[in-house]
Amino acid sequence: MKKLVFMVLMVCVFLIVLSGCYSGEVVNVHNWGEFIDESIFKIFEEETGIRVKYSTYETNEQLYALLRRGGTDIDVIIPSDYLIARLIAEDMLEELDFSNIPNFSLVDDRFKGLEYDPNNKYSVAYMTGTVGLIYNRAFINEDLTSWSALWDERFSGQILMFDNPRDAFGVALRYLGYYQNTTVESEIREAFELLVKQKPLLQAYVMDQIYDKLESGEAWLGPFYAGPYFVMRENNPDLVFARPVEGSNFFVDAMCIPKGASNKTNAEIFIDFMSRTDIALMNMEEVWYASANAEAAILFAQEHELNPRDFEIMFASDETLANCDVFTHLPLHILELYDQLWIELKR
Repeated sequence: MKKLVFMVLMVCVFLIVLSGCYSGEVVNVHNWGEFIDESIFKIFEEETGIRVKYSTYETNEQLYALLRRGGTDIDVIIPSDYLIARLIAEDMLEELDFSNIPNFSLVDDRFKGLEYDPNNKYSVAYMTGTVGLIYNRAFINEDLTSWSALWDERFSGQILMFDNPRDAFGVALRYLGYYQNTTVESEIREAFELLVKQKPLLQAYVMDQIYDKLESGEAWLGPFYAGPYFVMRENNPDLVFARPVEGSNFFVDAMCIPKGASNKTNAEIFIDFMSRTDIALMNMEEVWYASANAEAAILFAQEHELNPRDFEIMFASDETLANCDVFTHLPLHILELYDQLWIELKR
């Protein structure tokens, strides 16, 4: 009998060790691909006993569709500014209990009280950045300074384009000299015609696939976010980042909790953990986006001794930002027009 009890106890101990001594608590995190240092999950789990279940999406539109369908248990999401505004408007986010998020005090004041969440009830800023052109100097031996490069027939078959409507239309609208949040239907349709004209020149519409295509030289140029440029340049020093003279997009991606999340307190504990300086710095080291944590951003710049050009790419100056639009939530009829035109374009 004693032997049986001993064996049962040993099995229990083995199972506890195997489970990593977790309390049974979980937090389900759904995030952009290539947008976090996944090694931090182990730190979080060891500190809190809360297991992280992690999954990814490629676009804000994919995330929105997933949340609208329901049925998927998600506790933390990291959407972009304009989607956050839409989710708030449609009552799809939980208000945050900031008593569980004391590290919110470490978020740079520049990323608080922004238009998408003016009262800071629903989100905590995570990473920020701008959009520009990334191109391969080995194949393009000139300085690209305009979005027109994405319509240049000399680069036919070597051009990549965003595989989401807001960013793709945003590029076309800026090239045409229009506001990226325009609600003028004729301007949006003009941008659509420009994208139709571009389509035969494209190698592909991409999101995370741009890493492999630009790093390998399979494609020569495409629009993308500043952070991934540094990651890609590590593998291909011939890559160059340029912000077109016509202007661009400045974005903030922030951490939120979907309405009805099963593990809201755990989600707030995770958001607080992500906002901590040492964790924010680890994430910057992995993804090279500019952290909303002011201390982490300063430490990162000091540790890497960024030259003036790289510093400006990562931490855009006020002058640069003055020539950028922040995407805002658009009226429903404009969103429906975008959806209709995007389906037509991709057909």
